[in-house]
Amino acid sequence: MKTEQSIKIQPKQTFPLTIKRLGINGEGVGYFKKQVVFVPGALPGEEVVVEATKIHPKYAEAKIKKIRIQSQHRVKPLCPVYDQCGGCQLQHLSYDQQLKEKRDVVIQALERHTKLSIDKLDIRNTIGMENPWEYRNKSSFQVGEKNGKLLAGLYGLNSHQLINIEQCAVQHSQTNEATAKVKAILEELKVPVYNEKTGKGVIRTIVTRVGVQTGELQVVLITSQKDLPKKEQIIEEIQKRLSNVKSIVQNINGEKTSLIFGEETSTLAGEDFIQETLGDLQFELSARTFFQLNPYQTVKLYNEVKKAAGLTGKEKVVDAYCGVGTIGLWLADQAAEVRGMDVIPESIEDAKKNAKRHGFTNTKYVPGKAEEVLPKWVKKGWKPDVIVVDPPRTGLDNQLLQTILQVKPEKLIYVSCNPSTLAKDIQTLSKSFEVKFIQPVDMFPHTSHIEAIAQIMLKRINN
Repeated sequence: MKTEQSIKIQPKQTFPLTIKRLGINGEGVGYFKKQVVFVPGALPGEEVVVEATKIHPKYAEAKIKKIRIQSQHRVKPLCPVYDQCGGCQLQHLSYDQQLKEKRDVVIQALERHTKLSIDKLDIRNTIGMENPWEYRNKSSFQVGEKNGKLLAGLYGLNSHQLINIEQCAVQHSQTNEATAKVKAILEELKVPVYNEKTGKGVIRTIVTRVGVQTGELQVVLITSQKDLPKKEQIIEEIQKRLSNVKSIVQNINGEKTSLIFGEETSTLAGEDFIQETLGDLQFELSARTFFQLNPYQTVKLYNEVKKAAGLTGKEKVVDAYCGVGTIGLWLADQAAEVRGMDVIPESIEDAKKNAKRHGFTNTKYVPGKAEEVLPKWVKKGWKPDVIVVDPPRTGLDNQLLQTILQVKPEKLIYVSCNPSTLAKDIQTLSKSFEVKFIQPVDMFPHTSHIEAIAQIMLKRINN
């Protein structure tokens, strides 16, 4: 029977399809003879004619040939290359509807991966942006060359073709301006651009980051070698053309890898970092520091975490996956104590500095895995009332899930960037915990990404 189902759709076969919903990657999802078909660019409610492009055992991929009935929410994309670069998946969908569809993606994940009664769950409307453009505070554009012209942009969707991006609609105007000017300087000075095939050339990537509240700018040149030709001229021109540049940095990555940053970093001019402000907190952002890419929505996200935590000043709080301490410090003024851990030692050092700078004496940060550190604290008699987790897309480590089930904090605040792993982890935790509400937050308008905050409470045996 499986074999019969898998050969129903043939490669390059053309067929009509009604789009039922959006998938987790922003593609339209329809069913042809009970087989799932994913169609990039198609929207719920549309009737389309598609051509099969890839056939998998359990699903097929297809592309739109014709739209017979168009969604009332379809709009003209702002960016001329949005469907090529792969950075945004939803520019063709009106923003109000994006927020509704993203809430639906969270619901779909819960339906697929949990046994919870979805009707009884409080899944709130997605918190969006007033202006969902120019929000990204950092850009990392690969550099290439074509017909003697220097290109800077992103590799195309499912390809290794560099799409030149002159103005990115979701990038902050200052990062767009900085990238364009640095690109022009490199072109004028004829600095050799790295070629992946030959392994020759120097400049690989232009990274620009702006402190949205402070206006401070950082330029990072990722190079394939330590020796940077015309280094002094490059520095001089960047400082002349970008008046707000506070930090010019070189990072060396000589490896054949898709990773942007290498291990060696040196400051060419100015400071090692730029400053950024979130609410009442200030942070130093060095070239490799992780920091939320949308500071406007980050404030909303952290305020929702604070509301969900509902601290009274008496609680012991664990900030797992704490990074440079942002979430824990956001809560510290309402907690008795905040303890954080992270596997990156540099992040822990930054978290300690950030806590000291803001005068917090009720914080403690240690390097290590939450699933190893937390049981040691509990063994010594320190038990948290609230655990806040903000894991990567892969979700919580299974050992940490088991640790949380053993420690049994009163409250768990789960900040998720992947609805599927959030749902799976909720199902595992449902033995001892229950979801009170889920609040989706749109951190990345026009993309398929969605963040969600889940307030998860310890079950009471005698309610």
